[in-house]
Amino acid sequence: MTKRLVRIIAVGLLMAAIFAPLHVRADVAPPAQPPGANPEAGAEGTQVRMMAETVVIEVLPGTSANDLGQAKVTADFTMRNLGSETEKMAARFPLSVNDGFGRFPEIRALQISVNGRTVATRRVMQEDPLWSYDLVPWAEFDVTFPAGQDVTIQVTYLIYGTGEYPFVSYSYIFHTGEGWKDTIGRADLIVRLPYEASPQNVILGETTGWSETTPGGRMDGNEIRWRFDDFEPTRENDFEISLVMPSVWQKVLNERTNVAANPNDGEAWGRLGKLYKEAFFYRRGFRQDAGGEELYRLSVEAYEKAVALLPDDGLWHAGFADLLAVHAYYVSWEGGDATAEALRSMQEIHRALELAPNDPKVKEIAEKIYYFFPDAVNLLESGYDFLWLTATPLPSPPTIAPTLEPTATPEAESTPIATVSAVPTREASPNPTPVPSSAGSPLCGSAVLIPLALVWLRRRRAYS
Repeated sequence: MTKRLVRIIAVGLLMAAIFAPLHVRADVAPPAQPPGANPEAGAEGTQVRMMAETVVIEVLPGTSANDLGQAKVTADFTMRNLGSETEKMAARFPLSVNDGFGRFPEIRALQISVNGRTVATRRVMQEDPLWSYDLVPWAEFDVTFPAGQDVTIQVTYLIYGTGEYPFVSYSYIFHTGEGWKDTIGRADLIVRLPYEASPQNVILGETTGWSETTPGGRMDGNEIRWRFDDFEPTRENDFEISLVMPSVWQKVLNERTNVAANPNDGEAWGRLGKLYKEAFFYRRGFRQDAGGEELYRLSVEAYEKAVALLPDDGLWHAGFADLLAVHAYYVSWEGGDATAEALRSMQEIHRALELAPNDPKVKEIAEKIYYFFPDAVNLLESGYDFLWLTATPLPSPPTIAPTLEPTATPEAESTPIATVSAVPTREASPNPTPVPSSAGSPLCGSAVLIPLALVWLRRRRAYS
């Protein structure tokens, strides 16, 4: 059996797994953390209206490298009884939701005050505000609304982010307030970051796979602000924001400071390029928002600096090759011409193999590129034969069912000049790549047909 046939069979088996229906939330999305929420009216047919609310989600700095982060929520509500009689009720506030895996994490440090005075709460079981079919704990508190008067309610608590490295999201449920009379007169929602907000660290206009930032936000310093007037608190109007994890973005800021102070530090430039790369790639595909495009450009520039300053460091060449190859692979899936980018990735990995032929990470990335571009790379007994480095590239986009015959020119096939001896083992497929998906397409909640890909297990080692 030829190596090419073995390769095709392996790809076919991966495709069979990829095309299996994805019905279970746990397969495609991280565990959900309990979101912030509006208080729920404790009486049907109430005459109390939520005249205004201001919600501040203050994202706290990450405390460890892989910490998704948490946020302090402060929500202030102005309530007015529009009726002619005083109303007394036990209002409620949700403490938990089903995380999609049958667990029920809770918010922490809840405190509720009415007209500036802290009130006691009771723990009661009510419907899950997101999934409905579970009973989850709520905090219940007594409140009196005199006729024709305003009553202020403040709720503060801590929530954890939902996500997976290097992205996190926070959400806020407005629809728990739909039991109050009429619409919400005005709703201001503010997300406050521990550093300046930018399109690079706030993901706009596309889904991460489990969240999508609510449109209409305006960045101002370290804040993103939304304003809603005469607001209908329905499920469709609940809030989400997608961010680069605070711990990751703080590393970006630290490395920016490092390279500014030491512009000839190749290691710092490489670490910065790697961080930009991580904040650019999704598990499936890459960011196509304006901030994502800027991150890709910045990552390329940082890696260029690293390999220029450290030309004999094979690992930084390999990390650069990884960035270029994965981006080129997905661009080709969408019908774009990424020939020059793919060729450059082969130049970088070829150099990396010359410098560090036995390094596991270099071999892992070389294997990835070998799978990405079947008509550009051959595997010989002596190592990889990078056909495009010795002949005019004639690329074709990846196909769902690769043909048995290569589409490269006969001259390229018969001229294995750029060969590097670093033959990887085939016992496991190292660091294969995630499934391409167009920006904005949902990655959870229903079965999705996904094109050919190799499931990329992120290995966040240095240099890559």
